[in-house]
Parts: sequence; structure tokens; C-alpha cells
Amino acid sequence: MRSTLYAGGRYLRAFLIIYLSLWAGNGIASLLPVMIPGSIIGILLLFALLASQLLPVRWVQPGSRLLIRYMALLFVPISVGVMEHTDILRAQFGPIVVSVALSTFIVLITVGLASHKLHGRATLKPGASDE
Repeated sequence: MRSTLYAGGRYLRAFLIIYLSLWAGNGIASLLPVMIPGSIIGILLLFALLASQLLPVRWVQPGSRLLIRYMALLFVPISVGVMEHTDILRAQFGPIVVSVALSTFIVLITVGLASHKLHGRATLKPGASDE
């Protein structure tokens, strides 16, 4: 019984921390002059707290693992909502495909160039072995 209560307390603490970061992100987003979703600011705030080790990872881990495990289920309402707008999707299919393909190409080029610049190009001297 005690271990069940302890596990429940850990899940409650994890969900409370995640929700408080979302709440703080929404509060910060309402104060900013730019339109950035509060959920994005909240997740960045949570990341900053975890990266700076002000917040121990073990406090957030149980709740985050549970959310990640059932993440696909959380997308069902969004997918149903998208299916209600198939007429708009059908009318805008061309621009959607072009923007997805173009943005994918831009990301690939950008990551490739950044990786190339960061890691440099390894050159072999004539007659040197690659081993």
C-alpha cells in the first residue's frame, strides 16, 4: 500500500510540474507582444529548468514517460478535427504539398551545411590510407 501511494505521489508531482510549466508559459505568452504559444514557452521553461539542473529529472520522469507512452492516443482528437475540414484540405492540397516539400528541402540543406561547417571536411593526403 505504501509503495502504491509513493508511486502515485511521484506521478502527481510530475504532472503538477508539467502543468505548472504550461501555466507559467501561458502567463508569459499573454505578457509578450509577439504571438508565441504558451505551450511552447512552457516547454522551453521546463527545458531550461531541467538543463540547468534546478529541477531534478527524476521529479518529471514518471509523468513524462506516461505521456510519451500514450502520445499517439492524444493525437486522435486532432486528427478527427482535421477530418472535419477535408474540403479545405482538398482545395489547398497543392500549396500544402509544395510548402511541405520546400520546407523539408530547406531543412535538409541547412542541416547539411551547418554540419559540414561544424565538422569540417576530412581530407586525405595523396597516398594516405583511409584506414
